[in-house]
Amino acid sequence: MGRYPCPMRIIRDYEYLDPSDRGASVAIGNFDGVHIGHRTVIELAREAATASNVPLGVLTFEPHPRQYFAPDAPPFRLMGPEARAHRLEKLGVRRLYELNFNAALSALSPRDFVQNVVRDGLGLTHVVVGADFCFGKGRAGNAADFQAFGKEMGFGVTIAELLEGEQGQVSSTAIRAALSQGRPGDAAAMLGHWHRIEGPVVGGEQRGRELGYPTTNMSIEGLHPPKFGVYAVLLDVLSGPHKGSYQGAASLGIRPMFNGEIPNLETFIFDFSGDLYGADLSVALVEYLRPEETFDSLEAFIAQMDADCDRARKILAQT
Repeated sequence: MGRYPCPMRIIRDYEYLDPSDRGASVAIGNFDGVHIGHRTVIELAREAATASNVPLGVLTFEPHPRQYFAPDAPPFRLMGPEARAHRLEKLGVRRLYELNFNAALSALSPRDFVQNVVRDGLGLTHVVVGADFCFGKGRAGNAADFQAFGKEMGFGVTIAELLEGEQGQVSSTAIRAALSQGRPGDAAAMLGHWHRIEGPVVGGEQRGRELGYPTTNMSIEGLHPPKFGVYAVLLDVLSGPHKGSYQGAASLGIRPMFNGEIPNLETFIFDFSGDLYGADLSVALVEYLRPEETFDSLEAFIAQMDADCDRARKILAQT
């Protein structure tokens, strides 16, 4: 049903679906980052699912509506669809309605969206939305409208209040700001987990191997770029013979020492030997160590990497 390696079912068409995929209790939203505010919405949907003995679901959209309407805007997503699916599966979601956001769906009025998609298409029994939720063509409908439609059409609607954290209102926007400023700890406090970059290992120029620091290379294309620099990281190898959890130091950025241009993530894994090309990784940014720099010599560069790794080991030993 879906392309993601997780036990939950992923449904992309609200008109043609297996009868067993109808009738869930769902949280609706984009869930970029799956932060603690999103988890509050999901927990309310879980309570309704348990009370009615129906599957717990999430209704979201792909591509993100913001991507659909502004495809040339700078990357803003905290996670891609695969990473989002992994995180939702860990939270016990069993039906991920990842609907194709296209011209037809975006043109539905608020009433038509609720009637055609929620009631007739998916047959949802309960829906939970955030207090700031907007839907339908031109974002014309709000949470109160959704609740009124639910009462009229025979399904329950719960409105979740917005969550306040120590840094203020918890939102994907606030998390992006923290990451842009090199504050992954503050981002993690709002996310409820470390901010992770997930994806396959891609080929690099193997300069790190020549310097005694072989690295795994990952693309960050399409994602909001955290502050460029060096980080202490936790790393999970999600596939292949080296599957497991590791620690390391990572450089995020354009590699100014080697005149790089395209941002990527290069991770040196502590105490590891093996080939990870093609494996899927999940790299968690734990602490920002320093900005990207250029050095007068390779010897100075290597000395700094030694210092970075020593510092990262000490930080991660306390994590």
